[in-house]
Amino acid sequence: MGYDALHERFRRIGDLNHALAMLSWDEAVMMPTGSGGVRGEALATLTGMVHELTAASETGELVDAAAQAELNPWQAVNVAKIRRDWEAARAVPADLVRALSRAASTCEQTWRVARGENDWGAVVDKLRRVLDLTREKAQALADAFDCDPYDALLDSYEPRLTRRDIDPVFSELEAVLPGMVDDALARQPAARAPLGPFPLDRQEALGRALMAEVGFDFERGRLDVSHHPFCGGDPDDTRITTRYNENDFLESMFAVLHETGHAMYEQGLPKDWRGQPVGSAGGMALHESQSLLMEMQVCRGLPFIEFAAPIVQRTLLGAPTDAPEWQPDNLVKLAAKVERGYIRVDADELTYPLHVILRYRLETALLDGGLGVDEIPDAWHESMSASLSLSTAGNFTDGCMQDVHWFAGLLGYFPSYTLGAVMAAQIFRSARNQIRGLDDAIREGSFHVLFDWLRQHVHGRGSLLPSLDLVADVTGSRLGTDAFLDHLRTRYALV
Repeated sequence: MGYDALHERFRRIGDLNHALAMLSWDEAVMMPTGSGGVRGEALATLTGMVHELTAASETGELVDAAAQAELNPWQAVNVAKIRRDWEAARAVPADLVRALSRAASTCEQTWRVARGENDWGAVVDKLRRVLDLTREKAQALADAFDCDPYDALLDSYEPRLTRRDIDPVFSELEAVLPGMVDDALARQPAARAPLGPFPLDRQEALGRALMAEVGFDFERGRLDVSHHPFCGGDPDDTRITTRYNENDFLESMFAVLHETGHAMYEQGLPKDWRGQPVGSAGGMALHESQSLLMEMQVCRGLPFIEFAAPIVQRTLLGAPTDAPEWQPDNLVKLAAKVERGYIRVDADELTYPLHVILRYRLETALLDGGLGVDEIPDAWHESMSASLSLSTAGNFTDGCMQDVHWFAGLLGYFPSYTLGAVMAAQIFRSARNQIRGLDDAIREGSFHVLFDWLRQHVHGRGSLLPSLDLVADVTGSRLGTDAFLDHLRTRYALV
C-alpha cells in the first residue's frame, strides 16, 4: 500500500474538515436562527464521520505500511502526525464525539441569545453538559497517552504543549504586569478620539482596503460580520469576520487586521500539503502569534499608522484632513491606549494577558473538578476584582459569558492567546534583526518584505516542527518572556 494510500485517505478527511469549517462559518455568519437544531445534527454527523475515518483499523494499517516505505522528511512527519491522530481518535468513542459536538452546538446557539440578555440561567445546564462530556473526552485521551487530562486538551490545540510550559510564562507575567499597568496608566499621554458616528459601510471599506494592502487574497477568502471576530475555513477558502461599533472605527479596524494575520498564515501554508496534518498550521498558539504579530507588533506601531492614516482619512471622511485627531501621532496613542476593561477582545497588550491567565486558572479548576459550573460567576468576579480591580457581580454579559469558547466546548484553547503574544514578540524581534529597513518598508506599505520572510521561516513550514521547536529554530532561543516584556516597556515608555 505504501504512503500514497494514506495520503489520499487524509486528503478526503481534509475535504470533510473543509465542509465542517464552512458549515461552522455559515452558522456564525448567515444561518437563520431557527435552523440551529438541524445544523447541530449535520455538524455532529460530519464530525462523527471524520472521527470514524481517522479511528478506523484501516487507517492504522495504512500508517504501519507507510512507515515501512522510504519517506522524505515531510512524509515522515506526516505519517507520525497521522499516527498520533489515529491513536487519539481510537481513544475517544465515536458516540462521545457526536454527543459533544451536538451538546456544544446547542450550548453555543443558546449562548448567542442569552449573552445579550445577561441570562446565565438559560445556558448553565447546557454548559454543564458540555463540561461533563469534555471531562470524559479529556480523561479518555489522558489514559491513552499517560498524561494529565488538561494537557490532553492542550495537545489538541497546540501539540506537545503542557502546563509545565505554560505555568512559568504565566507566573512571570502575573508577577510584573499589574505594576506595568499602573505605571502605564500614570504616564499615559493624552489622546483625542475622532468623533463618530462612522457608517458601517465605510468601516467595512476601510477593513477591505487595509486587508488588500497587507496582501490578503480576496480570490481565496472574504470578510463578513459575526458576533465574535474569527478566522475560519482553510488556506484556499479563508473566511474572516469582524463586528462594528459606529462610535469607534479602531475597534473593527484592528479586529480585521488581527484576523487578517490569521488569514495570511493560512494562505501562506505549503500548497503541496493541503489537507494533510503536516501541511496544517503548527498549532493555535503559533496561529495566534501570526495574528498578534500583525495586529500588535506591526499595525499598532507608528510606521504602520503613518502608512494607514491617509487611507483611514480618505475612506472614512472622503478626503484628507489636517485635523489633529486624525494624524498619526494621535492615532498611535489611541492604538496603544491602556485601560482596565471587562472585555478580553477589546483589551490592550498590557491587560490582555491578565484576562487570559484568569481564564486559564478557572478552566483548569473546572476540568480538575475544583470549580463547579454554578460557581463560575462568583469565581470570575473574584478573579477580575483581584487582577483588574473590576466587579462583574451580576454582569454575566461582560463577565463569564463574554467568550464563546467554553460554551462551544473549547477548553484548553485560552492559553494560546497569551503564548501567541509572547511568540509574536520573539519572532518579530528576529524579523527586525534579519530584515534591514523593516520599519521603513512597513511605512511605505511594502508588506511583502515581511511576509516573504514569514513564509520562508514560519508559514511555509506548516507543522514540520512542533511550534515551540519552530520558535526556537527561527529565533535562536526557547520561548521566553524577554522579547514580549521588552516590547511592552518600549511601546509604553516603561523603560
